[in-house]
Amino acid sequence: MKNAIAPIWKLAATTLTVLVAIGFAVPVISTPASAQQRRVERLTILEMLFGKRQRRPVDVYPNRPTRTAKPRAAKPRKRSAAPVETVKKKQAPPPVAKLDNAKKVLVVGDFFAGGLGDGLQVAFETSPGVVIETRSNVASGLVRSDYYDWQTQLPKFLDETVPAVVVVMLGANDRQQMAVNGSKEKFRTENWFKEYEARALALGKQVADRKIPLLWVGLPAFESPSMTADAVQLNGLLKSQVEKVGGEFIDIWDGFVDEDGRFVITGSDINGQQVRLRGSDGINMTKAGKRKVAFYVEKPVRRLLGDMASPDLIKLDAESLPDLVKLPPGEVKDMSRTPPINLSDPALDGGTELMGARAAPVLLAKTARDKLLEDGEMPPPPAGRVDNYAMPSSTTATSR
Repeated sequence: MKNAIAPIWKLAATTLTVLVAIGFAVPVISTPASAQQRRVERLTILEMLFGKRQRRPVDVYPNRPTRTAKPRAAKPRKRSAAPVETVKKKQAPPPVAKLDNAKKVLVVGDFFAGGLGDGLQVAFETSPGVVIETRSNVASGLVRSDYYDWQTQLPKFLDETVPAVVVVMLGANDRQQMAVNGSKEKFRTENWFKEYEARALALGKQVADRKIPLLWVGLPAFESPSMTADAVQLNGLLKSQVEKVGGEFIDIWDGFVDEDGRFVITGSDINGQQVRLRGSDGINMTKAGKRKVAFYVEKPVRRLLGDMASPDLIKLDAESLPDLVKLPPGEVKDMSRTPPINLSDPALDGGTELMGARAAPVLLAKTARDKLLEDGEMPPPPAGRVDNYAMPSSTTATSR
């Protein structure tokens, strides 16, 4: 019996061994799509022997939203471009027409004078009674009369323009030797200064002899310390000579230095805004610098020209006279004239009539106005007014 059972156990063990080997050898087949999204468990030995139980596949990414095919959006139709509204730029107002009898301001000198003339053009562009005439030579001065002689040229300009005011700005090019009586004098020598004063005085007298107001503009500070020191000395010489002929020296020094008196390239313009005033060379003026120099000259020019320098000046002629009420001569004779009414309250003066009707009464006692101005005593307020703080009388309280 034992010999019969032994082959059966051997057969069963062999079969079990073969089944296990087949179980490990069979691969799990899955589609590429399911392999990426889901994981299927392998078959166990019991499932191979007794069959597979139905199981739900395990989702590897349970929280991943399922992708759905989105409908393809239709391409938008091309719309015709809307018409672009063109923004019109504001046109600059036309220049103010100058009057036929406008006063002329003659500006003469070197390159600084040329910039000053440009600044004055802007300052008086809205003044119909002022015309700016500029006659400048960039490299001119009082020293090199062989290059440009202002003593000869200035009378020609005066006859040509017939100015009401003459503005001179010279000296920036004069830091060099000067020919004096056939010899060359170096800058800063005693003879140089004496000749320079004589030439400045002679130029100023040409204007003063014609009874024309003279304004002489001083030199500003420079970036070079040596040029700045020379400008200080030249300003002193020019001021003394200009005042001898009755001219006015205009000092612009403080407008181009800081509070410590040092040269500045950037500073305040005429509106108080920080702008660049000088060029990169430390000598020339920018547009804002030219306007600032003109700002110093504008005030005395307006003072000398009076109403002609007003921007609100209009020309009155037969075409621009205002409409006046014209009465027949008979009605003018019979016109009744009303005396003026006192600007203050007549009751304060002690009278109730119009001024001029009769002589003012002579009052011995002080009027209400005199009491208010001299003694600070105010008249009593009327009864019932808000500032009447007196207690009501008994009759008034009883009636109420």
